[in-house]
Amino acid sequence: IFLNNPAFEQIQSAFIHTCLIAVLVIAFCCILGWGAAVGLYVLERSQKQGLALALSFLLNVIRSIPQIIGVLVGYVFITMMLRQEVLQSELLVMILMAIVTSLFVFPELADLIRERIDHYHTLDFVNAMLCCGISEHRIIHVEILWKNSLVHIINKLIAIFGIAIFLQCSVDFIISIGLSTNVSSVNLPITLGSMLARIDSKQDIL
Repeated sequence: IFLNNPAFEQIQSAFIHTCLIAVLVIAFCCILGWGAAVGLYVLERSQKQGLALALSFLLNVIRSIPQIIGVLVGYVFITMMLRQEVLQSELLVMILMAIVTSLFVFPELADLIRERIDHYHTLDFVNAMLCCGISEHRIIHVEILWKNSLVHIINKLIAIFGIAIFLQCSVDFIISIGLSTNVSSVNLPITLGSMLARIDSKQDIL
């Protein structure tokens, strides 16, 4: 209310961009986390133990990298592509930013899904449904994850939303003050993190 119109529009754009990227992170995490967890479960129960070990090793490698470091490296590559004019669309840049963030966050969702599947496998829940002729595919995706684990998954996605905003603001702030300003401030979509890096008036602080 107290900002002048250009400053208010800038804050609106930064807030919308930040939330949009965080929502995209949730979407990509659902795809990657669900796919990795179910894929690892299927590979472990099949004869393809080599693929299961390879996927498990890849997930462990991602977990071993600090999230903020991984996202920072990914954002640096995005700014390099912007400098070379490989990327032109602002929407494409935001999608790439979301993909980079989700790559280092989705193992948390994959771990939760694996834990829920393993928990129900220790009960008679799965065996009883298999005896009733229900396919294992439906048991995993519908009965376990959708009907009995949806609350846990939603809670994890809410946490991922917060993590995505934190990582995005932190990395945007670092890039905006540490890299070339004519790249970070002009070409990258404005976010709350990049606005924090350019505080130069009382209105910006507000």
